[in-house]
Amino acid sequence: MIPTSAEPCADRSGPDVDIEPPGCAVLVVGCGNLLRGDDGVGPILVRHLWECGVPDGGRLVDGGTAGMDVAFQMRGAERVVIVDAAATGAAPGTVYRVPGEELEELPPLQGLHTHSFRWDHAIAFARWALGAACPTDITVFLIEASGVELGADLTEPVEAAMEQVIAIIESEYFADLRPVACSDVQVEFTADGYIRLDAALAASRFPSDAVVAVVRDGDLWLVPLRGPRSGGLLLKQRNLAGDRTTLVREVLEDHIPAGIHSASWDDAQSALRIPLGAGG
Repeated sequence: MIPTSAEPCADRSGPDVDIEPPGCAVLVVGCGNLLRGDDGVGPILVRHLWECGVPDGGRLVDGGTAGMDVAFQMRGAERVVIVDAAATGAAPGTVYRVPGEELEELPPLQGLHTHSFRWDHAIAFARWALGAACPTDITVFLIEASGVELGADLTEPVEAAMEQVIAIIESEYFADLRPVACSDVQVEFTADGYIRLDAALAASRFPSDAVVAVVRDGDLWLVPLRGPRSGGLLLKQRNLAGDRTTLVREVLEDHIPAGIHSASWDDAQSALRIPLGAGG
């Protein structure tokens, strides 16, 4: 029976459950249709970022074509990055960066319906619905699309542009959220052929837990990969502290330098360099 004003509802108060999205330092939203070639660049970019490893304080949202949902996902975010495809007639793969100060004049919400919602409407709706809780630091990256045929893959220029945007997000938004590895760290080789990295080193330099191990000029190099789909070795969690290990016995041809070794991060090679001399 539906309660009326003369028949108040019973008190159904229970546990205080917070169903709002958690706040975060950086929210990255990928908009678009995965089924239509280049139009899916936003959600595909989000998947690539997920494979790279999301730092604490970062959050990814596959916005798809759900504009209203994107608006509510912004609640509590300090900075927001939105990525979508564009169709302006420019060369495919052209990247437009739209800073927050240029987002003040957005389309009106009157007469909109869910099928016509775009990223700009999502921002306008968020400002109306969230009020003071709407983030003020919002940046939009638009990538000029080429082919949007049903079932098509990303075209080469759009895929290259997506990599460019990923690099910007990593350097300008995620880098400050990742723990910084010291220039001089220590790793451990076990007698049975494993290498152990402590949790801080693994989180800061190998967030995807996928690596390539290469021996060159008497050093072992660990090169981070985007994710398990790229192949290589998988760093597996060893303990509750979050330390990681992987088997490198075959790479070292069974010559295991068991013990603690100093290591350093090489920015030029984007890899961890471990001299294979005596442990220390």
